[in-house]
Amino acid sequence: MTASHTLLAQALDHLRAGRWTEGHNLVQTDTSALAAWLHGIVHIQEGDLANAGYWYRQAQRNFRSRGSLAEELDRFAAELGRCSGIDS
Repeated sequence: MTASHTLLAQALDHLRAGRWTEGHNLVQTDTSALAAWLHGIVHIQEGDLANAGYWYRQAQRNFRSRGSLAEELDRFAAELGRCSGIDS
């Protein structure tokens, strides 16, 4: 797992625990598309949908087609696992 993936996994853990501020602090340091997607999910959890939409565009993901917060977290975990070569 790369340092970036480790950081994103830590941010994901924070989000799943409802600690969006801590997750945000971690994810905003990464410029990857995966980080942009998770950054968007942070803003969904925060309730800032306009900002979430911006980050989904940066990640080249369709904001309008997103699922619930729980579904997005699960999708992100699965994608992170695929990119890291581990199971989520």
